[in-house]
Amino acid sequence: MKSPLLFFNTDARILAGIKQGDESALVTLYEANRRPITAYVTRNNGTPDDADDMVQESLIVLWERVRTGRYEHTSAIGTFLFATARNLWLRRLARRRREQPLAPSHQDQPAGDPSPLEAMLEEEDTVCVRDALERLGDPCRALLVQFYWEEESMEEIARRLGFANAATAKSKKYQCKEQLKRLMTTSASGHERA
Repeated sequence: MKSPLLFFNTDARILAGIKQGDESALVTLYEANRRPITAYVTRNNGTPDDADDMVQESLIVLWERVRTGRYEHTSAIGTFLFATARNLWLRRLARRRREQPLAPSHQDQPAGDPSPLEAMLEEEDTVCVRDALERLGDPCRALLVQFYWEEESMEEIARRLGFANAATAKSKKYQCKEQLKRLMTTSASGHERA
């Protein structure tokens, strides 16, 4: 196994190359990270083409962040690329699920339109989440919105909301999420009684 210092030196050379616009750094990263990302995507309902897209998209994210000065080197570049590819893939899977056509038994419904029952349930869920977020208050509401809807990093959230560091923000996110779940449960039971 390579020493941590060797990882740092390799990453430092690659980051310096990206800052200078050296695209060969991307080739090096592509070759080093293609296999683990491909394995992850293909194990999770993806094709090799999907995996290749995820590798390329995560490299673009890294390239843009480094070039704009928004990349924080807190772990190995390979770790960053894998996490980015995983997040991109999970979003794509979620989008695919939302876009899937209705089952054949619902052919009388126009494609993509939910049934009246599905629309009602979705509206109730939306109202439940909105009510719970309103009752949650800040800083929890701000933290959850920034993380889940604005997709900001824990580092950015910690900076914006004045937490000591990303680990503190992550711990607070867990507490806030649990509090939101409790509020949603009470909100849902309140809607059932109404």
